[in-house]
Amino acid sequence: MMVSEQLAREWRSRLAEECSQYSQSVRDSIVEWLLGEKRERFESVSPEKLKTICSGIDYRYQILRQRYLGVSPERGYTQLIRRLSSLVLLRNKIRTWVALSRDRQRTVVDVVQEVVHQLCERDRYMQQQIAWIGRCSRDPRVRNALVLATTEEYCLRPVRNQPLLAYRFFNYLRRSQRGGLTQVPEAELIRLVSDEIAPDDADGAVSLLDAEAIAMAEDATLWEEQQLLRLSVQKEFEQYLQQNIDETAAEWLRLYLKGRSQDEIAKLLNLPVRQVYRLREKVSYHAIRVFSLKTEPELVASWLQTSLNEHGLGLTPNQWEQYWDRLTPEQRQFLNALKAGNSFEEIARDRGMKVSQVVSEWTQLYLMAQSLRNE
Repeated sequence: MMVSEQLAREWRSRLAEECSQYSQSVRDSIVEWLLGEKRERFESVSPEKLKTICSGIDYRYQILRQRYLGVSPERGYTQLIRRLSSLVLLRNKIRTWVALSRDRQRTVVDVVQEVVHQLCERDRYMQQQIAWIGRCSRDPRVRNALVLATTEEYCLRPVRNQPLLAYRFFNYLRRSQRGGLTQVPEAELIRLVSDEIAPDDADGAVSLLDAEAIAMAEDATLWEEQQLLRLSVQKEFEQYLQQNIDETAAEWLRLYLKGRSQDEIAKLLNLPVRQVYRLREKVSYHAIRVFSLKTEPELVASWLQTSLNEHGLGLTPNQWEQYWDRLTPEQRQFLNALKAGNSFEEIARDRGMKVSQVVSEWTQLYLMAQSLRNE
């Protein structure tokens, strides 16, 4: 039996158990969507890579099941926009842009909706996915749920430690400015766009980064390799937590990475919610201060929603302002260097310091943010 046929059989069996309230045709449509249009890719990969692909399929399924399957189109759409609007980097950028423009009545949600609409209408990958979904099902409600789940997964794909949606926003912003819709002065626009992702030559770099980001996200092979790295680091971190904290911490990580809320984790682990939040801080502390320094710092921080670029160290906008005000000019310069993608080794070389001193400084800054989160 071919690998794709075996996977289809396993998923039909799983959905028959977990989605028994839906008809056979609905379940078959979901299986078609999950396995994708190019099933030949399953036949020539190594067992390790196949495991990575299957993990990605399960991730898409969890998104669909948790937020979109069986809910009304209106509610599903609302949940999608709410989730995407919660991205710290994107939310802060949109607020800055609206404040600079003459059209100050729009909210973050308004702009996210516009960006998502344009993405679905113009993005090549999304157009391909929407066409495929149309072949998977004739049921409008099923199609809607599959499109919403696909949109969320695509928008949140991490590219250079930022969600793909952030790049799409920058692209949308530039198109809007050229059309005279926002009346943002050119100098302010370049500052806004270049602050997070572009090097000095911002005007030429943004479109290049945007094109490259999209190419990376659309490249199935590259995406699967990235997922393989994530699984490898996750396995290492689970073992670290088991050895240095306990099995409960490792189980918390597994549930957290499946998208479970702290309340849900508390119920599954039979622990008070307050204790689960303390456990999260303990895992975060070990992840940033010890484990991540040996492996993939930004990847681990991204999991915990405390990364510098994507999540603003897990601080709310008000907390970030307080945090930034407390920093010295040297500390701000250090964070800006990290935001620009410089490694600890590069920062140490530029400052004439030892790498261990740079690591110590980063740890101090992270713990300052953690302390502020806990206030």
